[in-house]
Amino acid sequence: MTDQQEQGPAPADDDAERTPDPDRARSGERVELGASACFGVAMIAALVLAVVYWNGGQPQAEGVLLAVVTGGIGVGIILWAKHFMPTEEVIEERGLMPSTEEEREAFSRDFEAGESTLRSRRLLLTSAIGAATAFGAALLFPIRSLGPRPGGGLKRTPYAPGGLRVVQANGDPVRVADLLEDSVVTVWPEGHTDAADAPTLLIRTRSEQEFKPRPGRDDWTVDGIVAYSKLCTHVGCPVGLYQAESGLLLCPCHQSTFDVLDGARPVFGPAARSLPQLPLDVDDDGYLVAQGDFSGPVGPGFWDRGR
Repeated sequence: MTDQQEQGPAPADDDAERTPDPDRARSGERVELGASACFGVAMIAALVLAVVYWNGGQPQAEGVLLAVVTGGIGVGIILWAKHFMPTEEVIEERGLMPSTEEEREAFSRDFEAGESTLRSRRLLLTSAIGAATAFGAALLFPIRSLGPRPGGGLKRTPYAPGGLRVVQANGDPVRVADLLEDSVVTVWPEGHTDAADAPTLLIRTRSEQEFKPRPGRDDWTVDGIVAYSKLCTHVGCPVGLYQAESGLLLCPCHQSTFDVLDGARPVFGPAARSLPQLPLDVDDDGYLVAQGDFSGPVGPGFWDRGR
C-alpha cells in the first residue's frame, strides 16, 4: 500500500455521510412552512390591529390581536431556532494539512447544498421581517393617544401685547375705580374666560404697604393694583386666600405662601418659584388691560420642563 493510498480519504464513506435524508428534508420543509405561517398570521394581525386603533380602538379586540401578533412571532422564532439553528458545539483540533482533490470536491458539494438551503429559507426570512415590520408599525399608532405636542403652548397664554382687557367670569371688564384696597378679583383675558391657563388675581394693596417691583417691572402695576397668575407653581392649585394685612397669598392645597409685595416670592411651603406677574395698564375708558403675557410660564415647573 502506498503513502498516497494511506493518506487518502474513503470516498465511499464520505459520500454516504453526505447523502441527504429525504425524510429530514421533508420535515424541514414542513417546519419552515409552519414558521412562515406563524409569521404571516402575526403580520396580518398587526395590520388589523393598526386599522382597529386608527378607527377609534376597541380594547378587547386590541388585546386579542396583540396576543396573536406576539404569539405568532414567538412561535415562529421558536420553530426557527429549534430546527434551523445549530444546537451543538463541535471542536476539532487540527494542524496545517493540504486538501486532497476529493476533499475539495466534497467542500464544493457542501457549499452548493448550503447555498440551496439558504435560498429555500427566503420565504421564512421574508415572512419574519414582514411580521416584525407590521408589528412595529402597529405600535406607532398608540402615540396618537398622547395628543398633540404642547410645544410652546405651556409657555404662552391668551394674553397678548396690544392692550387686551381683563374681564370677570361674566365677561364684565374691570375699572380701576371698582377695586378697593384689599380687594381680590379673579379675571381672564377678554374673550377667553374659558382658558384654563389664564385665571389671574387682581389685588389692590394698601397705600401704606411698600411694593417692591422686580427689575424691569416698575410700570406693571396701576394705582397699587398688581396681577399674578392664580395657578400655584407647586402643582397648579388655585391660589386665592389673601392675608391683606401681611400681603401674603396662600394656596389651600399644600399651604404654599407667596409675598404679594415682593413679586409673589414663595416664603413658605413646597412651591419653589414665584407666581408669574401680569403687566397691567389702563385704557382711555379707565378699564384695566394687560400689556402682554405673564412674566413666565404659569403653573408648576413640571408642566414646562424640557420644552
